[in-house]
Amino acid sequence: QVQLVEFGGGLVQAGGSLRLTCTASGYTFSSFAMGWFRQAPGKEREFVAGISRYGGTNYYSDSVKGRFTISRDNAKNLVYLQMNSLKAEDTAVYYCAASWVVQGSRNAEEYRYWGQGTQVTVSS
Repeated sequence: QVQLVEFGGGLVQAGGSLRLTCTASGYTFSSFAMGWFRQAPGKEREFVAGISRYGGTNYYSDSVKGRFTISRDNAKNLVYLQMNSLKAEDTAVYYCAASWVVQGSRNAEEYRYWGQGTQVTVSS
């Protein structure tokens, strides 16, 4: 049974930092690229960051580039999202997901497995 579980969300003041972690089980972790998406109330889900199967390639949305860092540990089946200089507009539910595309994708439709999400709230 495939499971992706995110944790590390919470309430933080603007300018602060959080690190999200996603743990994966039930499939060969290194066979899938990983990504983080987010969805704010009343808005569509949007791509945040992606990382290739072995971590050699990562990429970000323009809104988080320079502030967020995605990484993965294939030995532990973990993917991380380090979020610095948080802004109120970063408030959303954050989801990790696994993609069959080798380098990963910005397109949510190319992700097969999804976690249940973790809430991040940034107070201004």
